[in-house]
Amino acid sequence: MISLLDYGAGNVRSLRNAIQALGFALTEIERPSDILKAERLIFPGVGAFGAAMERLRRLGYIEPLKEYLAADRPFLGICIGLQSLFEGSEESPGIPGLGLIPGRIRRFDAGHLSVPHMGWNGVRIERESPLFADYGGEKLYFVHSYHAEPAPENAHWRLATTDYGRSFLSAVQRGQVAAVQFHPEKSGAAGLRLLQRFLSGQSTGAPVGGLNAGTAPTRFAKRIIACLDVRTNDSGDLVVTKGDQYDVREAGEVRNLGKPVDLARRYYEEGADEITFLNITAFRDFPLADQPMLEVLRQTSERVFVPLTIGGGIRAFSDSNGVYYSALDVAAEYFRSGADKISIGSDAVEAVERYLQRGRVKDGTSAIEQIARVYGNQAVVISIDPRRRYVGSPSETRHRTLQTATSGPQGERYCWFQCTVKGGREGRDVDAVELARACEELGAGEILLNSIDRDGTGAGFDLELIQAVREAVNIPVIASSGAGCVEHFAEVFAATSVEAALAAGIFHRREVPIQAVKSYLREQGIETRD
Repeated sequence: MISLLDYGAGNVRSLRNAIQALGFALTEIERPSDILKAERLIFPGVGAFGAAMERLRRLGYIEPLKEYLAADRPFLGICIGLQSLFEGSEESPGIPGLGLIPGRIRRFDAGHLSVPHMGWNGVRIERESPLFADYGGEKLYFVHSYHAEPAPENAHWRLATTDYGRSFLSAVQRGQVAAVQFHPEKSGAAGLRLLQRFLSGQSTGAPVGGLNAGTAPTRFAKRIIACLDVRTNDSGDLVVTKGDQYDVREAGEVRNLGKPVDLARRYYEEGADEITFLNITAFRDFPLADQPMLEVLRQTSERVFVPLTIGGGIRAFSDSNGVYYSALDVAAEYFRSGADKISIGSDAVEAVERYLQRGRVKDGTSAIEQIARVYGNQAVVISIDPRRRYVGSPSETRHRTLQTATSGPQGERYCWFQCTVKGGREGRDVDAVELARACEELGAGEILLNSIDRDGTGAGFDLELIQAVREAVNIPVIASSGAGCVEHFAEVFAATSVEAALAAGIFHRREVPIQAVKSYLREQGIETRD
């Protein structure tokens, strides 16, 4: 009997789907006594260490879980499931972990690195284990801000390490108890093979063709993300569309480039590192009643085993019956339906406006703060939709300006980047750099940086905008809008230090295949996932 310990935070649907896709049945832990009945126990999780441990405590799971682990019974921890095995975490001082492994969980030192560590990286096998018997050196998907440090006192647990600034424990094992920091259910074929070995009882015992421990550093990959703008067409069907500077109509009709689930599966098979759905009509509708979009997520997560992001309408609502739903309620429904991250757009601008009016004082009420507190910073992506505003001199505006290589309509040599809301139809007195910094302070874990001026043009990414925002924050940045050829992807990675680049139309229309992008990047010496 394979049992899943779901403590109620993050996207566990994808793990359930992965287990089912591998042909295994699954039971749910519903009460403390179920833990000791399990034959094989999986403890996944994302989010804050303290929130996870407190939830386990309230459910009465701590003591039976400790008893199960002490008996050396088959266990696989994932992400927080690994971190919980340690004595505690810097993330949540005063809240003890399970204490099975000596040591504390530490935060990555930002320095020149973006935190969270979000994306595809390798693992270095430190000793042979059947769990990694058929591991071929592929990259696996990580998303975390805190890590377990290798130390003499936990050396007997060390199974694999990964480099991100410094070396950290990416897998531990002793006897039948194992845990990994990466997400096998989001790591494509390589992750599914590892999961298969645990589920089939092949994670312990004599090594089977294991790898020798290596000394070469692991290499973090740049991500290529396929974006699907989803909306209803004039017939009421959900379709993937694409706009030119946010205009999605052509000859009076909404452009229809395919069905969301079908396209997402195609991109997964073609090697996309992530899939992003942007529900571009959600600001008009109540998201919890938007069942077709939720069903898109559910169906996609059944066969797509890379991270899924959903954006559009993640904010507080009252329905037609006057029932109030917080942004956290709305996000929770998307996570339960298969999303790994949620993207906040217009509501982030409004939250930052209030935050700045309060003198940068947090009050815990914004969607960013609420969701990050429960699901972790890495679950919150901020989608910024800026437009260039040209000025003759920096003194003409309070906003940060730059001297641009592209002159304005009246020959202006300076510009600032005005944030917009409602699909670019309304500008606000907030610039992109200001917004990105404030969102990081409020708890966001990633920036999706669009450009209204470049959207649909094929003229290349707006490098000036991207570099300005990249230099302003310590969280990962995704470059978006304007890609027209493989050279544009290499250009944005070479000219800026962004972690990912996103495209839509050129992938939808098969003008530029995803693998062509990756092949070209590797030719240019830029690390990617195969």
